[in-house]
Amino acid sequence: MPLNLPDRLPAIELLKQENIFVIDASRATRQDIRPLRIVILNLMPLKITTETDLIRLLSNTPLQVEIQFMKIKSHTSKNTPVEHMKAFYTDFEELRHQKFDGMIITGAPVEQMDFEEVTYWPELIEIFNWARTHVTSTLYICWAAQAGLYHHYGIPKYPLEKKMFGIFPHRVLQPLHPIFRGFDDTFCVPHSRHTEVRRADILKVPELTLLSESEEAGVYMVMARGGREFFVTGHSEYSPLTLDTEYRRDLGKGLPIEMPRNYYIDNQPEKGVQVSWRAHANLLFSNWLNYFVYQETPFDIEEIR
Repeated sequence: MPLNLPDRLPAIELLKQENIFVIDASRATRQDIRPLRIVILNLMPLKITTETDLIRLLSNTPLQVEIQFMKIKSHTSKNTPVEHMKAFYTDFEELRHQKFDGMIITGAPVEQMDFEEVTYWPELIEIFNWARTHVTSTLYICWAAQAGLYHHYGIPKYPLEKKMFGIFPHRVLQPLHPIFRGFDDTFCVPHSRHTEVRRADILKVPELTLLSESEEAGVYMVMARGGREFFVTGHSEYSPLTLDTEYRRDLGKGLPIEMPRNYYIDNQPEKGVQVSWRAHANLLFSNWLNYFVYQETPFDIEEIR
């Protein structure tokens, strides 16, 4: 929550330079408060798991948040009960005339296909375009980040020789950027993907800002439109056992899968997971909600353009 300080207190400007959210008394007396409206387009197959992961992080803030789940009409989930989808998800067509303070678009298990080969691609790019005029800030995750960068900025994706699978250290490229408030110089992020976007392609596009990368995992976070779009290639939202579940699932299917790197204690699955990314994940979502949704969105949500 913001600090409410006396008008013209010298500390206000100093704290603002440190990305501490402060308001003076004059602004505080005029400030209206309403819940933030966040819409989540959940493209992951295990929707209930993903819902839980995201809500856990979105709830780690004193801001009041209303969650709406969106689904696309051109795709039917095979791994989530129909009753759950009917009860908690709304078609894009029914939401297209509404506006939201923030939006999260998840990854999807289609990354090895060309974007145009994905059956719901036409509806998805319609949603991408809609978000630009109906949402204050959109957070694209994993495959959605690749898809958003491709659609909006022509950034290609490339196949990897082997799956990027595990927990990898990342470095902050702009330490004073508000999205990194409270971050250490290096922080860990889970990755689970077969494709990548490349640094050289990002740097060719002046509208894009590379904010974070990893020596092993490559590009991690890219920003556009002054924070109205964030593209995050990893899975900061993953719970501690998600990679373990994926690993054991693929082993059980006889698929060629290596043990997730930097994940198990002493690289021995029987010893359990060494969790090293949760603090960063909470900071990422809290900073996004605070600096790029709450502070930027208008009180009258219909004024979003």
